[in-house]
Amino acid sequence: MAESEHSRRGGGRLLMGAAWAVLLLGLWLWGREITEVRQAMSAPVSGDVAAVGRPQQVELPPAARPLGDALPQRLDIPDLDVRAPVVARGLDPRGAIDPPPYDRPGTVGWYASGAKPGAAGAALLVGHADTATRPAVFHRIAALKPGATIRVLRDDGRVAEFTVDTVRVLTRDRFDAHQAYGARHAGRAELRLITCGGTFDPAAHAYTANVIVSAYLTGTGL
Repeated sequence: MAESEHSRRGGGRLLMGAAWAVLLLGLWLWGREITEVRQAMSAPVSGDVAAVGRPQQVELPPAARPLGDALPQRLDIPDLDVRAPVVARGLDPRGAIDPPPYDRPGTVGWYASGAKPGAAGAALLVGHADTATRPAVFHRIAALKPGATIRVLRDDGRVAEFTVDTVRVLTRDRFDAHQAYGARHAGRAELRLITCGGTFDPAAHAYTANVIVSAYLTGTGL
């Protein structure tokens, strides 16, 4: 390979890596800063990452083969009685995923430049934990357990069925963006539900942690 071509390819990989790092940092900042709510509405969540994410001796099913690309339309979490519309979102000026507006607390945002739910890669879904007056769509996701089912209705008419494998509460001082948001297994279809957690710090006007629910594709339906 010519040196100039090698340099171009190396430069391309470097730029892609830098862009990914910026996105992950933005996601972390989203969890730290964007939810400006009153302390009375905050939902304290354990900061013990190991306790929350520890497998509960549940035998998890094998991963299913990834689906083709299709846009997500609705997110269902049967254990939490959640049925929420999904809307495509981009990045805000800080490089964080721009979540749904506060006047749509029951809506989930999907990072449209990333993987599509059901396709290979880690699809990122963000939602508010609460607003200034009431709980929001992801208020109780820290209560999910390994083995729980998450379904995503897609615009191709198929339902991507995911199984939760871990639920983690990552505090600011222990936060690892790549571990939280990156794909864990190459070629597997994965899903991340992301919201604020811990307790609300009124001085910093931010939550003290992020709740990260990780799931992987285990089946499909129509």
